[in-house]
Amino acid sequence: MEFLSVIAAAAASYMFGAIWYMSLSRIWVTASGVATDAEGQPANRSNPLPYMVSLLCAVIVAGMMRHIFGLSGIEGIGESALAGLGAGLFLACPWIVTNYTFAGRPVALMVIDGGYAAISCTVIGTVLALV
Repeated sequence: MEFLSVIAAAAASYMFGAIWYMSLSRIWVTASGVATDAEGQPANRSNPLPYMVSLLCAVIVAGMMRHIFGLSGIEGIGESALAGLGAGLFLACPWIVTNYTFAGRPVALMVIDGGYAAISCTVIGTVLALV
């Protein structure tokens, strides 16, 4: 059952990411500076590698969160969602902000990618509790 909850949580996170980045795509493309085609779309959008890596990373994060939740005795939707939010806001976001600050990246990119990390970890925590 634990494996199923990890896969479900990773899939939910992946789907949330698709919605998040599709809704913020114009701002994200500008802030990230990725190369675009004539239509303003990311030039590598047909390359499956980033999508496969993203899904694999979602499984890794969900698996580690499940492991930590088990060791910590975190149970229930409220505790799991809050622990996920905490992991996103206080573990993932600071690393993103640190890296982007040194790289001279725009604040908008920090907010978009940090927001994704925080909310996605909350989604993972919630789904882990539900499945």
